[in-house]
Parts: sequence; structure tokens; C-alpha cells
Amino acid sequence: MAYENALAALADPTRREVLEHLRSGPRAVGEIARDMPVSRPAVSQHLKVLKDAGLVADRAEGTRRVYYIDPHGLGALRRWLDQFWDEALAAFKAEVEKHEATDTNAESKGIQNVPRSEHRPRSQKRPRRRRPRTRV
Repeated sequence: MAYENALAALADPTRREVLEHLRSGPRAVGEIARDMPVSRPAVSQHLKVLKDAGLVADRAEGTRRVYYIDPHGLGALRRWLDQFWDEALAAFKAEVEKHEATDTNAESKGIQNVPRSEHRPRSQKRPRRRRPRTRV
């Protein structure tokens, strides 16, 4: 699966940093290496791994290669991540609908829902009323 290669490539923090450098737009290897604590050949190797994973692409500009983020490669990763978001939203929707149904049921029976903010905090208990003493 395409997303597995992308995740494996992004497991390395240096590769993530290289990808982040490309966020602002296409850059040559020398430009990326200038801002990083690794050598230019090391940046080239990281770019090769990112390219093989489909996350970046390159094009020739004169005698140099310019790298940029490949939106198609990120799309596969995004689709994989979106499935978790879709499941989370579906679960949230189901929970809201469940509570709405409970509230509607309570209203039809004449029960009012008092917002939690209107409940008296435990620290403000009602004073106890004393029973009058009866003398016998």
C-alpha cells in the first residue's frame, strides 16, 4: 500500500525536516542542505527515499534538480489518515444523536433537563432544617 511507504519514509526525523523545508515551495538540494545540520549528499539520499515513497518529485532546471512535494503521494497518505477522522466523526454523530433522542424522550414525558451549570455545587448544601422538639 502506498501509505505504508510514505509512513516508513516519514519515520526518520531528518526526512520530515526535509519535507517541511519543501512546504514553502520547490527547492534545490543545496538550498535545503544549507538550512540543515546534515551534508548535501545526505540530503540527496533523504530526498531519494522521499521520492521513492512518492512524497516528493523533481524536475530539471538547468544543471540542478529542483524538488517539490508531490500532491499525489500525499493524497494516498491523506486518504489513509482521513478514514480515522471519518470514523471519529461518525462515532461523534452517533453519540450526539443518542443524547438528542434521550432528551426528546425526557421532554415528551414532561421531564426537564437542567443544565449542569444550574445544579447546586456540593459545597453549597442546603442548611438542614431542625425538627421542633416535642415535649411529652
